[in-house]
Amino acid sequence: MKNSNIWILSFVSFFTDMGTYMVTPLIPIILASSGPLIIGIVDGLSETLASFLKFFSGRRSDRLKNRKGFALIGYGLSGLGRISLIISSSWVGVFIWKLIDRTGKGIRTAPRDALISESGGKNKQGRVFGLHQMMDMLGASIGIGTAYFILQMNGNQNIHDVFLYSLIPVIIGWLLLLGIKERKYEPIVKEMPPTTKPKLDVKLLNPNVKKLLFIVFLFTIVNSSNSFLLLRAADLGVSTANVLLLYLLFHLTASLFSYISGAFSDRYGRRGILTVGYALYGFVYIGFAEVNTTIGLIGLFTLYGLYSAFTKGVEKALVADISNPESKGTALGLYAMITGIGLFPASLLTGLLWQIFGAEVSFLIN
Repeated sequence: MKNSNIWILSFVSFFTDMGTYMVTPLIPIILASSGPLIIGIVDGLSETLASFLKFFSGRRSDRLKNRKGFALIGYGLSGLGRISLIISSSWVGVFIWKLIDRTGKGIRTAPRDALISESGGKNKQGRVFGLHQMMDMLGASIGIGTAYFILQMNGNQNIHDVFLYSLIPVIIGWLLLLGIKERKYEPIVKEMPPTTKPKLDVKLLNPNVKKLLFIVFLFTIVNSSNSFLLLRAADLGVSTANVLLLYLLFHLTASLFSYISGAFSDRYGRRGILTVGYALYGFVYIGFAEVNTTIGLIGLFTLYGLYSAFTKGVEKALVADISNPESKGTALGLYAMITGIGLFPASLLTGLLWQIFGAEVSFLIN
């Protein structure tokens, strides 16, 4: 992992997620008065939009071979969208921020992941994606801790102060991205006559990629937004500041074990780790249906961090392993799209069930 791109991209994600997660855990609390259904709509629609963009940006980055340009635009939108959140006074402003922020994430994710994969070497995919996931989650942890500190300093009076300060790390992350050095390729699109309409590059994907993505899709259609976990903690009487600490625990756990699980998957195989991760997910959601103590919540958020560490980076490494080099951005983009496309129906269903039957039923069905 001598390539500087891996470290630059890891620190870009570190600072961007620091800014994002100064904000993210506060959103369900802001929207709590609007009801769980509104939370499901806001999270679900914005993530679905991002999901489609992840595929198309990955596909275009394969054709144009300009992954850095897509990343610059995507990370830039994360900063611009924050303005809507800073001036928002209702869930509509939050929704606008979420749409802009997720649009940026949709544009940057697949090209960035392709850059990471191409910089890592064939036998180190688990390590490079594990390192990136570790830094991503560490940045999120520090962001949550910073938000907690700011709220404690101002007596929990002005959440918008947190939103304003969250711009600083986002800007730092975007500036770091300028240091990326992309390998030069001839754009695929130049090989085609100007009047030829580009064909859907999914046809170029390795059949094993398609099988893996189908399995991932079956899992994601029942995987609702993390906002409901935070809302569940608040619903059980946990204070705003302590909800932040629980989310901090989740991210710290994921950060601590992401590189370890990635390196382990390089050596012993990825499928076993993924199986354990998926099993943890099921156990955690059953636990959230039954939990009624703070100690129980601490345990569940810790296990949820392990689930994230065992699946997120390892899944990307597995996709990269079995992808054709000429369609790596498309494959990673399609993976990113599938992991998010189920979020809208899953979140909408969870919010609806919560509103009608209560939290226990919504988590048990998930």
